[in-house]
Amino acid sequence: MSSPAERYAAAREAAGHPATVAFAANQKFELDPFQIEGCHALEDGSSVLVAAPTGAGKTIVGEFAIHLAMQTPRDKAFYTTPMKALSNQKFRELVDVYGADDVGLLTGDTNINGNARIVVMTTEVLRNMIYADSAALRDLRYVVMDEVHYLADRFRGAVWEEVIIHLPQQVRLVSLSATVSNAEEFGDWLDTVRGNTEVIVSEIRPVPLEQHVLVRDDLLPLFDDRAGIATALVNQELMRIRSSTGSNYDNNREAQSYRSNRHAGRQAQRPPRGGRRAVRSANVQRIERMDRPDVVRLLEAANLLPAIFFIFSRVGCDAAVQQVRRSGVRLTSTEERAEIRAIVEDRTRTLQDEDLGVLGYWDWLENLERGVAAHHAGLLPAFKEVVEELYKRKLVKVVFATETLALGINMPARTVVLEKMEKFNGEARVAITSGEYTQLTGRAGRRGIDVEGHAVVQWTEGMDPQAVAALASRRTYPLNSSFRPTYNMAVNLIDLFGKQRAREVLESSFAQFQADRAVVGLARQVREAEESLDGYKAAMVCDHGDFLDYASIRRELSDLEKKNRQESNAPRASRDKRMKQIQSLRTRMQRHGCHRCPDREAHARWAERYWKLKRQNDRIRRQIETRTGTVARVFDRVVEVLETLDYLHRDENDETTLTEAGRTMRRIYGERDLLVAESLRQGLWSGLDAPSLAAMACCLVYEPRRDEANAGERDLPRGAFRAAYEKTTTLWAELDDLEKDHHLPGSEPLAAGLAGAMHSWARGGMLDRVLIDADMAAGDFVRWAKQTIDLLDQLSIVAEDGALARNARVALDGVRRGIVAYSSM
Repeated sequence: MSSPAERYAAAREAAGHPATVAFAANQKFELDPFQIEGCHALEDGSSVLVAAPTGAGKTIVGEFAIHLAMQTPRDKAFYTTPMKALSNQKFRELVDVYGADDVGLLTGDTNINGNARIVVMTTEVLRNMIYADSAALRDLRYVVMDEVHYLADRFRGAVWEEVIIHLPQQVRLVSLSATVSNAEEFGDWLDTVRGNTEVIVSEIRPVPLEQHVLVRDDLLPLFDDRAGIATALVNQELMRIRSSTGSNYDNNREAQSYRSNRHAGRQAQRPPRGGRRAVRSANVQRIERMDRPDVVRLLEAANLLPAIFFIFSRVGCDAAVQQVRRSGVRLTSTEERAEIRAIVEDRTRTLQDEDLGVLGYWDWLENLERGVAAHHAGLLPAFKEVVEELYKRKLVKVVFATETLALGINMPARTVVLEKMEKFNGEARVAITSGEYTQLTGRAGRRGIDVEGHAVVQWTEGMDPQAVAALASRRTYPLNSSFRPTYNMAVNLIDLFGKQRAREVLESSFAQFQADRAVVGLARQVREAEESLDGYKAAMVCDHGDFLDYASIRRELSDLEKKNRQESNAPRASRDKRMKQIQSLRTRMQRHGCHRCPDREAHARWAERYWKLKRQNDRIRRQIETRTGTVARVFDRVVEVLETLDYLHRDENDETTLTEAGRTMRRIYGERDLLVAESLRQGLWSGLDAPSLAAMACCLVYEPRRDEANAGERDLPRGAFRAAYEKTTTLWAELDDLEKDHHLPGSEPLAAGLAGAMHSWARGGMLDRVLIDADMAAGDFVRWAKQTIDLLDQLSIVAEDGALARNARVALDGVRRGIVAYSSM
């Protein structure tokens, strides 16, 4: 029973934050202090940044924002995620809470109930809505930005900053981030551009994480518990194993002691190994690694399943599944196998039988029935969704995954296994970072199920336990902006604000904030002053003429008269010249229409405020100009390119406006916005039929692997496509030269490696033949096909050539079929 003091404190909290108390009462778990703090901040009217470890439950704060919106008759809440898979997952969760009528989903290729009060969407969709001034933004009260640390992504990160900067000021922002080392800096920026923002950082995992190293068939703790958490001393037994002078390993009493003390009641039982018990030296060169099936058996015996094995290779993931299957491992009961088969058949019923054979469906199903699966980007999205569902239902016990699984999908495990501490980054094998280690191992430990999670690093030749311990204990994952102005961004900003104001908006970016924190605060002062100046202009509107012009004459006259009094001893010629100027200004003032206005002096008071504020604002502008201004300078170069190509027009008053081509550019999003817009304007694709247009769109979005940069160009579709491709490539080279002339980085050449396969698919080709032509996994083909669809959809909207627009729609329908059209929604 609680004490009187506790009951009093609870009563005070309920009175001060009743919405938080009511919301918390309906949760499965008692809210943690950081969650309560975040909810309180929202209830008090602030925006909030919550940075917490994976699995800590930071999404609860975002769900509370939705709860607040739904307490009113009209308020809306948007929930944004960086990936369609995350959006789909969140949509299903919110439908379970609020019902299908109040929840929508917008992910580019899926549009469900888009006018609902709660809409889940990818961040790009929200950015496009803001630029289009969508009616859906009315009554928007809260925006949740899940995985906001994605703004560091060099390809897509700018979208997060665009949304944060341009959202209406009355919208409260809920930013949810992984643990980053500069959360306070990011929070300061949010506070500067969004207003009052509370920063809440938690480094406490709700489920403690135990760190192990698997040395042959022993799970040894990475840290010495006896040293205490504060010192985080590396287990000295591991250091001895690394040393060539270490003691006999298998017979070492200290190792036995660690196992018995650490795993009392649940210690790892060694699987049968034919009665063999090898006694080896602790020399690291001679320590054998356990085969994967034996590791799986070890984890099963130690009650450490379900587990995720992170393998930094798709081929490695698929090979691991086959290796476990060949060993005869079966982790499921008869009842579980029947349930797995029923779920799989239900989720894949819309896929054609002939396609299932091509996709290796029967082998995949048998692996699932054994409780084992792979998860990587090459897997068909439909198959990935099934793996995720079966894993969450505890029917699949072991998943071999690439690191993409660590990026937000809700698949918590009891154990995470890292077979290696390095990965291939496209150029070389590099050690994983502390941030990556934290993100990967963060999947271990299921709240409400596990009392602790387990991270297992498998011993490899030359491993340094000190280095592993440093990764496990460090939290240096800085959030750095990847923001850069694009052509589409430039025309949208200029259309909304004009060039000068657009430049000031860019000064508010996190990139500029990090380059020079003071500029952001100054830029905000300028924007606020601009709003006040507009208000002063409105207050001095005069029926008799332009009062601002009249006020400028009065001000100039006043300044000259003051100067004349102060310089009474000036040479006669100077005084005579000044008197002529004064007389001229008096005459101009008296003849001005506003001089006879009965409200002249009231208008003049507003004019005086206007000129005073303008002087201050001009001074701040000069301060900004003398600072770094790196983002704005890139913007200026982008604008110069657009003016050269006549997407923007600058008149004699130095006012910049959009041309007709510029208005088309507003609605073209993507890495190749300029090339797409210029190709449309020059009519380079007008002669293409629908399959050829699909192939051309694919060339614009496809990014080949390094080893296939020129692959497929000999297999280009025949006919009009080849001539159009050559013209588009020539245009790309011209634009690339123009960009480099203006000190911009340019872009990669077009990639035609997938053009033939996409042409065949759009014509109705069979999946098996298309995948052979594409020479890629089904999941990869679907991903590029969906990006092709996205560009075709834009072409169908913006193309002025009616035939081209119709062909784009036909091409879109031709690509969006079969496995590409599959959706679990």
